[in-house]
Amino acid sequence: MANTEPPSSSNSAVDCGTVPSLVSSFIDTFVDFSVSGGLFLPPDPDPIKDSNSPLQTVFDQPTRLIAIGDLHGDLPKAKKALRLAGLIGPEDRWSGGSTTVVQVGDIFDRGGDEIKLLYFFEKLKREAAKSGGLVITMNGNHEIMNVDGDFRYVTPEGLREFENWGVWQCVGNSMKKRCDGMDENVVVKDLFDGVPDEFPRINKEFQNGARARFAALRPSGLIANRFLSKNQTVVVVGDSVFAHGGLLQKHVLYGLERVNEEVRDWIRGVKEKVANQLVRGRNSIVWLRSFSHELAKDCDCSMLEHVLETIPGVKRMIMGHTIQSDGINAICGNRAIRVDVGMSKLCGDKFPEVLEINEHSELRVLTSNPLYFKGYEAPRHASKNNGLGSLIPEERARQVEVNA
Repeated sequence: MANTEPPSSSNSAVDCGTVPSLVSSFIDTFVDFSVSGGLFLPPDPDPIKDSNSPLQTVFDQPTRLIAIGDLHGDLPKAKKALRLAGLIGPEDRWSGGSTTVVQVGDIFDRGGDEIKLLYFFEKLKREAAKSGGLVITMNGNHEIMNVDGDFRYVTPEGLREFENWGVWQCVGNSMKKRCDGMDENVVVKDLFDGVPDEFPRINKEFQNGARARFAALRPSGLIANRFLSKNQTVVVVGDSVFAHGGLLQKHVLYGLERVNEEVRDWIRGVKEKVANQLVRGRNSIVWLRSFSHELAKDCDCSMLEHVLETIPGVKRMIMGHTIQSDGINAICGNRAIRVDVGMSKLCGDKFPEVLEINEHSELRVLTSNPLYFKGYEAPRHASKNNGLGSLIPEERARQVEVNA
């Protein structure tokens, strides 16, 4: 990483003793603008909220609920999905009113807009709150992998983005150090303290990016703490439960609130470890595929039924993680909804789709795929009151069961 410290000089310090907080705020805004693609974050609607406050796990049924699948570092596709649902306008500002949005995780890897996506969703969270809306972002397996320092699916573009972030963080830190009287708590003593000098299987030209990425995303890292620690790992909204990969009975019995708290505390660096059954291994919450195989016959609907019976008031599970080549669909009598359509450019480059659930718990797929809204009628066995089948042609209906 290039040295961004200013030249040493006895006259280089500026007396910031009277206005240190204003200077620090200005520098932070400058750095945010530089690394986010030119965003000015609106004021936090709840700046006093203690970071130690429990994450909310259960939310009431909203008048409108939108579920968005995996985004994998593709900001343009994310915006298309949000526009498809009427959640942002031409200037990319929140226009969703009181809508609740759940993004099911996997913002990271396979693309180059990962930091920009984090900032963009943070912006939407703050804008939505002013209109009575709610934006929930979740941990997927790729968020967990990056906190673990597992960069197998990182792209060169993603490493360059983090290298740029590291440079600007050092610039901002240097500016703060030049001010006499600056609160030492807002100055990072050494961003790269404890970071390995080299990462195996990463080309030499991207080592600086890998080091910055590790520094940012490790437990208690600046980005991990600021953004990922706010993510839920499981969340219940009305009669729907969301998990990136899925839930087993052992996860529910462990306690959904406990799951969120323990993963959050690990990401914040407060807790040294987190149970593997929650975030690592094929039967963990973020890796499970028991209910997301594309063929319904390969999914364990009996197990799903038992899991949902243990969560009061919940009738369906909504998941990402496993790409559905025919788009958003449902199995097990509409009790398992799969919303990962592989929309990101480097992970399928499919048409954006989102799931909409109204206040009466009726489902509808909103899609930008012209095949599904030009000339197709709902499957003959679909209920007029159930919108999930309304955008699914006959060829796709084999993968979907719709309750009449």
